[in-house]
Amino acid sequence: MANQTVTLPVRGMTCANCARSVERKLRSIPGVTQAAVDLEHASTAVTFDADRTRPEALADAVRELGFEVPA
Repeated sequence: MANQTVTLPVRGMTCANCARSVERKLRSIPGVTQAAVDLEHASTAVTFDADRTRPEALADAVRELGFEVPA
């Protein structure tokens, strides 16, 4: 298992419910072991198994919720 942590900028989150939605979505991805949103800094730190998923898939999952993840 090759755990990695990536911090993704997330634009468009305005409240705790937004943050919970992003965390829930990311944690549902196979290989993600932790997801923590920092609402104040508009970012999320995600720890994942690099053998099972990749940062692009994490960003795509957040975008599916309607938030922007700049490249």
